[in-house]
Amino acid sequence: MMREKKIYRLAGNLNTGQSYAILGDDGRFLKHKHAWKAYQTLKEFGCATFPVAEGLARLEGSKVYPNLAALQDKVDVVVPCLHAEKLADLMSEVQACGAKTVWFQEQNWTSEFQKQADELGIEVVKGCILKHKIFTRPFGFFNPCYWHGLHSPKVPKKRW
Repeated sequence: MMREKKIYRLAGNLNTGQSYAILGDDGRFLKHKHAWKAYQTLKEFGCATFPVAEGLARLEGSKVYPNLAALQDKVDVVVPCLHAEKLADLMSEVQACGAKTVWFQEQNWTSEFQKQADELGIEVVKGCILKHKIFTRPFGFFNPCYWHGLHSPKVPKKRW
């Protein structure tokens, strides 16, 4: 008998039953920066995750996609983990790949992105993925994501 997958609520209308494309670059994945942290956290939540970075073929055994076009109709949400100046055609690429939502992480949202999303009918969610992670105590108290996400809905780690 197969167990039903439990779906947890995240920010906005997002949940753990959706599929996510984590948009970064090789440095943000390989040096364990925010793109890698977001990717790992969504995997821990049991989400279908797809890392996207030019020039990187594999990440910890998973295929890395060169661009969003390679994920046509496979993802619901795009999570950009790059500075805004590196995301010039973001909204058109999101629309072309079939995603309906962009989950902007802290400090990479701009009003121009919001305007483009509104014109294309793409939902925008703002806020850090790591706010939904359960940090172990007492060490969690030292992590700023623990405090920033104090009242955000939490997702337990996926049990194997």
